[in-house]
Amino acid sequence: MSSSSMGILGKLGFVKNPGAPVPHRKHTKDMETVEMPVPASVTILMSQHIGAPCTPTVKVGDQVYVGTVIGDSDKFVSAPIHSSVSGKVKKIDTVLTSNGANTQCVIIETDGEQTPDPSIQPPVVENDADLVKAIRASGLVGLGGAGFPAHVKLNPAPDVKANIDTLVINGAECEPYITADVREIIENSWDIMSGIYTVAELLQVKQAIIGIEDNKPEAIKIMQDIAAKDDEHGDIVKVKVLPSRYPQGAEKVLIDQCTGRQVPPGKLPSDVGVVVMNVASIAFLARYLKTGMPLTHKRITVDGSAVAEPKNIRVCIGTPIKDVIAFCGGYKEEPAKLLYGGPMMGTPIVSDELPILKNTNAILAFNRQDAQSMEATDCIRCGRCVNACPMNLMPTMLEQYTEIKNADGLKRLNVMACMECGCCSFVCPANRKLVQSIRVGKGIVRNSGK
Repeated sequence: MSSSSMGILGKLGFVKNPGAPVPHRKHTKDMETVEMPVPASVTILMSQHIGAPCTPTVKVGDQVYVGTVIGDSDKFVSAPIHSSVSGKVKKIDTVLTSNGANTQCVIIETDGEQTPDPSIQPPVVENDADLVKAIRASGLVGLGGAGFPAHVKLNPAPDVKANIDTLVINGAECEPYITADVREIIENSWDIMSGIYTVAELLQVKQAIIGIEDNKPEAIKIMQDIAAKDDEHGDIVKVKVLPSRYPQGAEKVLIDQCTGRQVPPGKLPSDVGVVVMNVASIAFLARYLKTGMPLTHKRITVDGSAVAEPKNIRVCIGTPIKDVIAFCGGYKEEPAKLLYGGPMMGTPIVSDELPILKNTNAILAFNRQDAQSMEATDCIRCGRCVNACPMNLMPTMLEQYTEIKNADGLKRLNVMACMECGCCSFVCPANRKLVQSIRVGKGIVRNSGK
């Protein structure tokens, strides 16, 4: 969570249940997705996923098409990267990203034709191995924000796969402002259902649960109606209506709410028999199997007090953020804070020259008033942060151990279990920057053995 999130969202009172009732501010929920025109150039990063970055497979001057592979890696935890436009490779460069890393990129000057790569065709899938191979070739990573390569998640070891009986689909979209996923449900509901059946067959699960917060009644009804009408695949798909309470979409919270199972610290969803996928990821997979077009475009929400015309748009991956903002009417005020993602867990953007990534679900721009950070005061020992923490941690104690660099104390209080959702900072009446302190504490633990 950015240090300005408290100003952006304001303050609420005492929280009795885990999580926080953050304001929804879903201004764009009824706005149909619009297609953004092709930009003059795209900057496509070679690191857009958890795992090993890709190496460019093209050189300056090469002609590329929509769907051409322009980056790949021989590492297992990685995913190929494709051109989102047709045109010529202008430059192979490096970019300083928001996380402070210098990342290699391919800059392509577009020709405006958007010619598909001639090699693109629907994959031939005759068995599970073919399907996993196809998923990797598609370039799919977690589109909800995590960016984990999908072919790794959907290809567990045989003993792990034998334990998996439930597929959970994340349609919660609990962050304020963001409505890209609810538009995916409304506009591409049958793709979601088709993708669910494909993955359910691959993993041989007994049930699939779609979790959607109750502030999205139209999306809930659409998926309930489809699930009720489809008799071909049996009654394996259920829609779980979730309370609208942040961080409902966090993986471990979602699993608990949908199945009643709790993922222990240090364990994975598969350890409790569950695989989780985002609605956008599962819908894309269904489309890829029909068309063979890899991941080249992304639906995102553009909103915030500094944006003239908030929209849901479908955009070429690699499009500069400044072009996205221009398509949305430009800035109506000087932006003091730009974010990839939502105000609770989003990543601050250092420059609007940076591009849209595979796992970008929103670009938010806030004016100075909304972006201002309130001054922290002394802890009043109210316990609100403890009540709000979905992982049952003690944020103030973690903050204290971080200040004195006590790695053993941080380990004892299970600092690594923190999901960095920001609930503790949000409910703190003293404006303590608890989640930022915990992030530092995690670094202390990681470095304690060095």
